[in-house]
Amino acid sequence: MKFKQICNHPDQYLGSGDYIENDSGKFQRLREICETIFEKREKVLIFTQFKEIAGPLCNFLTTVFKREGLILHGSIPVMQRKKIIERFQSEEYVPFFVLSIKAGGVGLNLTNVNHVIYFDRWWNPAVENQATDRAFRIGQRKKVVVHKFITKGTVEEKIDSMLEEKSTLCRNIIQSSNENWITEMDNKEILDMFKLSL
Repeated sequence: MKFKQICNHPDQYLGSGDYIENDSGKFQRLREICETIFEKREKVLIFTQFKEIAGPLCNFLTTVFKREGLILHGSIPVMQRKKIIERFQSEEYVPFFVLSIKAGGVGLNLTNVNHVIYFDRWWNPAVENQATDRAFRIGQRKKVVVHKFITKGTVEEKIDSMLEEKSTLCRNIIQSSNENWITEMDNKEILDMFKLSL
């Protein structure tokens, strides 16, 4: 988890709270994508597995879009969640919605988007697929582009490769709510996953 935090932004791991854009390739890439989204007056969902980075992402995106967006994670009460979702789905231009993948991955209908961004990857591709499905519900009339951020040469690249190799296993053997297959890896596979390949 700490390696994945460093891949998002060193300040997430360090806990300094600075989140300087130039210290993270992901923040820089997020700006590039979101500037285009803003020019086209489109909307975007940003998923992360880390609740603690949702606030900094929201603050950063406010500077990109020059207006506030929305945030949803497990600590937000159910009644407030409904109001947040209704606001995002309304005709009001709320350009971005940052969601923790656990809180936003199931049971939501968010068809008012053109882009889905995974700021960090989840261990189980079925969980990501469920989250992507939030934008592909009944009533979706827009073309939706899915972006997955992966820090090159790090554990994230290994996770991505492993997810691709194991996707058949996940579909056919593992239940969508069960991530236990990582515990079945041998020591060499685990070491290969965390080895840097710069």
